[in-house]
Amino acid sequence: MANWAYQRLGAPPQSWTPSSRRRQLAYISLGVCMIFLLLLVIARPASGTLGDYQHNAGSETNQTKPEPDATSDANGASEQCSNGTEPAKDSILKTPGPPTYEALRKWEDDLPQHDVDLPFPEGRKGRYLKFSNEFKNVGWNNCLNERLLNAHLAYMSKRAYVFSDYVWAPEHYQWPPEQQPEGGPRTPLTAIVSGPMAGGLWGPDDDAPRSISARWFDVVCPESERYLIHTEDVKPIVANLSGDALFAHWQKILLDSDERCIEIVPPTPDIDHLPQVFDLWLFGTTRVLSLWDSFSKSPTSRFLAPSPIVQAAISRNEYLFLPRGPRPPHPAPRDAFARTLAIHLRRGDYLTHCQNMASWGSTYYSWALLPVIVDRFTPLPPDDPARAETMLSHCLPTIAQLVQKIHDAREDYIEAGEGRVLDVVYLLTNEHGSWLDELITELKAAGWYTIVTSRDLQLDAEQTDVSMAIDMHLARKAAVFIGNGWSSFTSNIIHQRLVDGREPISIRLT
Repeated sequence: MANWAYQRLGAPPQSWTPSSRRRQLAYISLGVCMIFLLLLVIARPASGTLGDYQHNAGSETNQTKPEPDATSDANGASEQCSNGTEPAKDSILKTPGPPTYEALRKWEDDLPQHDVDLPFPEGRKGRYLKFSNEFKNVGWNNCLNERLLNAHLAYMSKRAYVFSDYVWAPEHYQWPPEQQPEGGPRTPLTAIVSGPMAGGLWGPDDDAPRSISARWFDVVCPESERYLIHTEDVKPIVANLSGDALFAHWQKILLDSDERCIEIVPPTPDIDHLPQVFDLWLFGTTRVLSLWDSFSKSPTSRFLAPSPIVQAAISRNEYLFLPRGPRPPHPAPRDAFARTLAIHLRRGDYLTHCQNMASWGSTYYSWALLPVIVDRFTPLPPDDPARAETMLSHCLPTIAQLVQKIHDAREDYIEAGEGRVLDVVYLLTNEHGSWLDELITELKAAGWYTIVTSRDLQLDAEQTDVSMAIDMHLARKAAVFIGNGWSSFTSNIIHQRLVDGREPISIRLT
């Protein structure tokens, strides 16, 4: 640096005047500052908190305002951000950029079932089912509950399910437009979940064909060999049937068909803007509940697990959940998650959305409607002046109401068993700023010593991309979960916790 400054000044030291010395010092200071700034850019860490990446806290955790031609269910339960945080509003480039998943895509392509020489029911003579009518450009959890049922239908129809990437709505992607990949942002399904739906194994004695990727479907089922089922030819027949009757109708069509490769295709949006086999009109009503017995026992549900990327993020951040308060008066679990109460706090778009659902008289969404769930909600009549206030107390509770709900859920859970301790609380939220600060202050005053939020998690680029699934698995692992009954994120957590055998008293709703 001294030599560089000397060359810039271009005069021997012995001839410098005092003013020259001052100029020298100025140049040296400027050079040092420039190098310092350059080093900061180079050394910027490759990971950050969820807040750094505008993480969607809860993967589908919430429902956004429905549009008449967009994805919205009977209760207006459409989710644009998987876990309920808001996207970044600026276009500042982020370091690192979005993941490319090159190694993961290579792993997908090399799945053992991607082999035309395999014997039936796989290989070139296998039977396959692709749903080209699946949700795109909506929140992850709207996609997840549909894809799980699609995979279950394929399984019960003795066909291999064809899985595809999760396609983001560009405005809700974790990175700004300048960094989004050509063709739009998308995330491999295998980066989010694992299990039979994502190409994993079935049970040890189950000879069902394994799921294949959409890329392999193009190989083993070229377009010339595909039989197309148009949803507009089937859906009007089953539009008002119970979920199990709807399922049985589609299952019969698929079992009776001799076609090797079937693709279910949607019409144009002007004919049906919700062309899914299991659409939001089903998930938003009690019609879906008749599917629970078969679906919950299905290996599609039982073997559903987080991806290795999600598991690594959980392990990386587990230390945050170690209890920091005084020792409990009796022996407590060593597993920190066995002492954790997780609560899903949807804010942001819900500030408006809950008002809309109050005016519509919306009920809870999907599996939150199961009779086994402890907390129930029935909308008041339209002419009842307390209708909106009652709805908001559940959909958008105040800080005081939340603190009370957390207290009550903890007391109920502890009283229901021996040796139970809850001394860690995890806030799955898209909120930040003064509201969250005030809630944390009130929880500390109520005796919670260990409080973790979604934004405390340290995630690398791939983990940031699937942060909604990370929050979901933390809620699945927690001893107690409190959700929002209008959210598909909450509904999917209810599904996973009940399949895991969790007690209903450990699953609560605001």
